[in-house]
Amino acid sequence: MGKIKVENIRVYGYHGCMAEEAQCGQEFVVNVVLEVDLTKASDTDDLNDTVDYVVVHDIVKQHVLQRSKLIEHVAQRIATALRARYHIIEHCSVELIKPNPPIGGDVGSVAVVVEA
Repeated sequence: MGKIKVENIRVYGYHGCMAEEAQCGQEFVVNVVLEVDLTKASDTDDLNDTVDYVVVHDIVKQHVLQRSKLIEHVAQRIATALRARYHIIEHCSVELIKPNPPIGGDVGSVAVVVEA
């Protein structure tokens, strides 16, 4: 078993419960950690035997571009889509970070982590 990490995926999205979040949007950051049996890919040196980072990026981007009120919902959609695309994923962790949340305080970011 091994881990594949795709980190600091930055995508502009429009998530949040406030009207200005739906209008203005902001950049979101996503970190993905996939637990995968890497034995076959290590032996064959074939991209078809592992998870393609380009596809991971594309799935993340697709779901961040689709508006939701809650980042929890977005993170779960990403995790579900990754597991559906790659049946070799044993476990998936998706961290979705919302920098500068409009919560009326000095907070650098909020984040959710979904495990699937």
